[in-house]
Amino acid sequence: MASLSRTQSSSSITKVPIDDDLVEEQKEESLRFRDVFKRGRRPAEDLDSTATKRSVYDDPNLAPHYWPKKEYENLHRFDPTVRWTVREEKALVRKIDWKVMLWAAISFSALNLDRGNLSQANTDNFLPDLGLTTDDYNWGNSIFRLAFLCAELPSQLVSKRLGPDRWIPTQMVLWSIVTLGQFWLNGRTSFFLCRALLGYFYTKNELPFRLALFWMSSNLCSIIASFIAFGVLHMRGVQGKAGWRWLFLVEGLITLCVGIATFFKMPASPTQSKTWFRPKGWFTDREETIAVTRILRDDPTKGDMHNREGLTLKRIWVAICDYDLWPLYFVGLMFGIPTNPPTTYLTLSLRNIGFNTFQTNLLAIPYQVASMITMFGITMISELVNDRSIVSMAEDIWVLPFLVAIYCLPSNPNQWLYFGLTTGLLAFPYTHPIQVAWCSRNSGAVASRTVNASLYNMFVQASSIIGFQIYRADDAPEYRRGNRILIAITCFNVAIMYPLTKAYYVWRNKQRDRIWNAMSVEEKKNYFDTTTDVGNRRLDFRFAH
Repeated sequence: MASLSRTQSSSSITKVPIDDDLVEEQKEESLRFRDVFKRGRRPAEDLDSTATKRSVYDDPNLAPHYWPKKEYENLHRFDPTVRWTVREEKALVRKIDWKVMLWAAISFSALNLDRGNLSQANTDNFLPDLGLTTDDYNWGNSIFRLAFLCAELPSQLVSKRLGPDRWIPTQMVLWSIVTLGQFWLNGRTSFFLCRALLGYFYTKNELPFRLALFWMSSNLCSIIASFIAFGVLHMRGVQGKAGWRWLFLVEGLITLCVGIATFFKMPASPTQSKTWFRPKGWFTDREETIAVTRILRDDPTKGDMHNREGLTLKRIWVAICDYDLWPLYFVGLMFGIPTNPPTTYLTLSLRNIGFNTFQTNLLAIPYQVASMITMFGITMISELVNDRSIVSMAEDIWVLPFLVAIYCLPSNPNQWLYFGLTTGLLAFPYTHPIQVAWCSRNSGAVASRTVNASLYNMFVQASSIIGFQIYRADDAPEYRRGNRILIAITCFNVAIMYPLTKAYYVWRNKQRDRIWNAMSVEEKKNYFDTTTDVGNRRLDFRFAH
């Protein structure tokens, strides 16, 4: 074991290693892609070698400036002197995947089950039954997204105060109740009201892949939902009710059950899995120490807040004024518009060209399967080449030829040709998981990260509101005007938006490099001792791009 020095921090005195056999971060990252795709083509990994990554906590001069605050709920398990093996880390991450990630994915999927059932209801004459037009359908979706947008930031603030382990299941239960209420829809007003009401543990290198799995679980849920719809919509006529009413009722009950279970399945933090109904918890004391220490070694800013700490108005305003995140907000506004109308109108379009209710629900499955594959692939490519901006434009590059082909179709296309082109378009590699992780990484501080994530998602919801209004009734059924707009936006995203976003962050990093590299060792130390900069405001912070 290396020699140790005593370092004073504001919250405690700890031993900080001066020298040790630690893993350099770059070396660790270079293995990640091969771990998935080239397992048999690399030397066997020594499972008993050290897996602890080098960090600021191994520098006696830097460690005090990054020490977690005393209110941090996991501080009692943080120990920068602890070392662990590859075998231990793999076992721990695997346990987190099964215990935390799996149920989070189930909860997210259950919410999306209710968000997406309107599209399935459309296959069962939902609009004619309520006397609605496709423009009413657009407005219903827009109202839903607008309410979602307005509730996004308040919801995140409540979550930060109560903790996501309490707030997420509460949202799910409330959401399911409103979904159940759609069983009794009777016209335009009740439809708009319900849509409005409905609106209401990893390292940075592990996060994008887990987020991809997160959204892939939503696709899997959509596939299951198509089969549920196929069965439930056969209930048209039971108790004199339309099949789509039973669909809202059944899927709302499923979300309600998952929401109640989530109260008991979601821990507040790695060190808080022990409860009255789970007295032994999920992790041993050593596993908790490894879990906390590896996260803080990867990102020391995660110790800046505890998980029940609310955000002040000053912190919120500072996060909103963080102009370095504005390019990503604009990306969130624009990137999803080209795929929104084709996705929203898929079931309506398939019905209009001759497929029946049950065929349409089953034909919505192939693109979901293909999308899971392309989403996984694009996320792994992003990590392999360590790029986000150029890789993210793959979504728009994918959809462009399909949009052009659909635009060129005759007025009465062959139904299977249309299905093939639309399925190909909707199989696009969904880059949202990459961009969510990108926004999180470029935020820096935990306090601002919550607000920045909300703001990013608000722009994504605004993107949907715009997208819902592109296909209009006076442009039906070919929607040629709408498709011209989508083609133009796609070209803008590929040729201008993503390249300029990358150029901006490259420029900002070069600015920081010039200032930081010109400082002497003493000036850097004085900066650490006196600065009030946090997160991406710090001179030693570099933006991902």
